Amino acid sequence: MENKIENQIIITDSEGKEHLMEILFTYEHPERKTSYVFFFEPGHPEEIIAMRYNQNGELEEIEDDEEYAEVEEVFNAFNEDPTIKDA
Repeated sequence: MENKIENQIIITDSEGKEHLMEILFTYEHPERKTSYVFFFEPGHPEEIIAMRYNQNGELEEIEDDEEYAEVEEVFNAFNEDPTIKDA
């Protein structure tokens, strides 16, 4: 489960413990009609986590290799293009 507060998100793990995370960016994949969020734990911006929203608006892990490769491509483009970061 997650709650969003501006650029932060609270993630509840499988043990019920809540973690406050910082949202790096989000994007939508129009063909899949899926939204993704990239976030990290404050103090650890080098450890980016990407997850997708399911139809109920809940976060779930990306398990499909092809989908993960596309998400990784988006993340790399974000890091390489300063105009994307400023948008």
